[in-house]
Amino acid sequence: MLQVQRKDVVRNNRAILQAAGEIMRVDPEGVTIPAVAERAGLSAPTVYRYYPSTEALLGRYLTEVVSQVRDFSHDCNTPGTALFNDVLGEWGRVVEIYGPGLVQLRSRRGFLERLRSGDETMQVVREAWERPLRRVMKAHCIRDEHLENALFLFNMMFDPRELLDLNKQGLPMPSVLTLLQGAYVSALQGWQDDSSTG
Repeated sequence: MLQVQRKDVVRNNRAILQAAGEIMRVDPEGVTIPAVAERAGLSAPTVYRYYPSTEALLGRYLTEVVSQVRDFSHDCNTPGTALFNDVLGEWGRVVEIYGPGLVQLRSRRGFLERLRSGDETMQVVREAWERPLRRVMKAHCIRDEHLENALFLFNMMFDPRELLDLNKQGLPMPSVLTLLQGAYVSALQGWQDDSSTG
C-alpha cells in the first residue's frame, strides 16, 4: 500500500510540474494553483498539498528546468574548454523551449545572496556550471577563487531574457551564444585584473 501511495505522489507531482510548464510556455502570467490543478486533472486542494503557494510551485519548476542542464553537464564527456561550449549549447536549447516562462521567474534576491544562502535552484546552477567554468578559467589563467564571480557574470550575461532579446533581433541562438561567449571571457579576465590591482 505504501509503495502505491509513493507512486501516486510521484505521478501527481510530475503531472503538476508538467501542467505548470505547459501554462508557463503559453501564458506565463496565468500560472495559478487552480489553473495548474485543472490542467493536471487534479483538485486544487491536492496541488496545495504539494505546493503551499504558486511561488513555491514555480520555484520547484525552475529547479526542474535547470536540472536538465545540470544532468547534461554531468553526463557530458567533452574534453577541455569545449565542455563549456557544449553545456552552453544545451542552455541555449533549454532557453528556446522554456525561456518565455523563465523570464517571469526572476527573484527579488541577488544571485550571490541566493548562492551563498544555499538556495536549491542556485545549487543546481552551480552543479551545472562549476566543471565547465573551471576549465575555461584554467585555460585563461583565472584563479579558482573567482568561481563565484564567474557564476555571477554567467548568470548576468546569459540570462534568458537577454538571450531571447538578441534572438528576436534576428540572431540564431547559436550565434547569440558565440557572440556573448567572447565577451564573457573578457569580462571575467577584467574582473580578475581589477581585483588584483585593487
